[in-house]
Amino acid sequence: MKKLAERASLALIPLLLMSVSAFAEDAAPAAAAAAAPAVAAAAAAAPKLDSGDTAWMLTSTALVLMMTIPGLFLFYAGMVRKKNILATIMQSFAITCLVTITWMVAGYSLAFTNGNAYIGDLSRFFLSGFGATWDQPFKLGAGVDSAIQTTIPESVYMMFQMTFAIITPALICGAFADRMKFSAMCVFMVLWSLIVYSPVAHWVWSATGFLGAGVFGLPGAADFAGGTVVHINAGIAGLVCCLVLGKRVGYGTDNMAPYNVAYAVIGASLLWVGWFGFNAGSAVGANALAGMAMTVTQIATAAAALAWMFAEWIIKGKPSALGAASGAVAGLVAITPASGFVLPGAAIVIGVAAGVICFWASTSLKHMLGYDDSLDTFGVHGVGGIVGALLTGVFAYGPLSGATQDPKTLEWTGGKIGGLPQFEAQVVAVCVTLVWSGVISFILLKIIDVVIGLRVTPEEEREGLDVVLHGEQLG
Repeated sequence: MKKLAERASLALIPLLLMSVSAFAEDAAPAAAAAAAPAVAAAAAAAPKLDSGDTAWMLTSTALVLMMTIPGLFLFYAGMVRKKNILATIMQSFAITCLVTITWMVAGYSLAFTNGNAYIGDLSRFFLSGFGATWDQPFKLGAGVDSAIQTTIPESVYMMFQMTFAIITPALICGAFADRMKFSAMCVFMVLWSLIVYSPVAHWVWSATGFLGAGVFGLPGAADFAGGTVVHINAGIAGLVCCLVLGKRVGYGTDNMAPYNVAYAVIGASLLWVGWFGFNAGSAVGANALAGMAMTVTQIATAAAALAWMFAEWIIKGKPSALGAASGAVAGLVAITPASGFVLPGAAIVIGVAAGVICFWASTSLKHMLGYDDSLDTFGVHGVGGIVGALLTGVFAYGPLSGATQDPKTLEWTGGKIGGLPQFEAQVVAVCVTLVWSGVISFILLKIIDVVIGLRVTPEEEREGLDVVLHGEQLG
């Protein structure tokens, strides 16, 4: 019965997309015609597209996509056993395809249109309206007092944010590596992207989101490039996944050493390079803020890699290549929310803190609590994201942290200043993200388990997911 339900649920995905596509094709021309006069008036007053900003954002988009394919899939594939390498690669590759379509259909609109404080209004459903504005600069949150004027086309911004939406669910796969059914993974990631990721992105990054605007009289949450939206979001979902699925067969007794550490280090290196698009690209232009974001990203990453390396050297007697690579990723994670808000000195502190704390979380904390987070998704991304988000509140530097630049005057807006109120705002954002992502992930997993089943059988797990799920094996 579960096999039949599994096939039916997978078949529903393309059928749903085809049906809403037909609806969107009928609705889009009328909507575009109705909006044309207003669009023309707005375009006359708006700044022109800037080729330099657009070129940088196109480059940043490609860099962030490279972080998932091939960066993340090599990083993860190198840390699993030989019999699961292709299945691990397939997870990242399939998520890239699934989330691309999901984001185009509804994810982008749910995240970045005005709507209300909690969700977008679907005015960009199936990217409706792009035909009328494709060659014009756009305002993020148009019609809202806090709208951000950009000098790039909306298509480029949508694509840039799509790459964030792709890598976030792909990160979760590291927590349940070696044991989830491919069909269950596909269904979970589509639903998670729409129900968990898009709302959190809206809360923090849209012009109307309640966390970005501030609650309880606190300033808005400071998350420059995704500490809460990407890393805490994925990290806690990964922890819930590994708890619901249970430990791998043979965990604690069998040899589960990484098959190819070289793959993992190459993947981590691609992540490091791609992360400049992630963080510096979040300035949404080729400007001074992008330069500072790139600078602090490099510094914090190096500091974290060294901190993890020396901590491992002291405790275990030898510094490992995989440890140094993991430390670098931890530093990248922690500096992400802070990258547009802090100066280089603070970046060193954030990097060192992330390296040491994530090393502890990925070794001592995991064994202390007894959960099987296969590739340390929670230990690196969840914990690293929390460290970075909280320290952003401590070190945010006001004159730097105006995240937008007026295209006409080239003056920066006011920014977020570190201190107790900002730290408290960061705590609220972290807690809200942990609760929302954790609870909804748990509910989605339980529903999928009942309908199609989550986990392969013990016999299939022993044989390996490459052969069992995909009919292939590494030569």
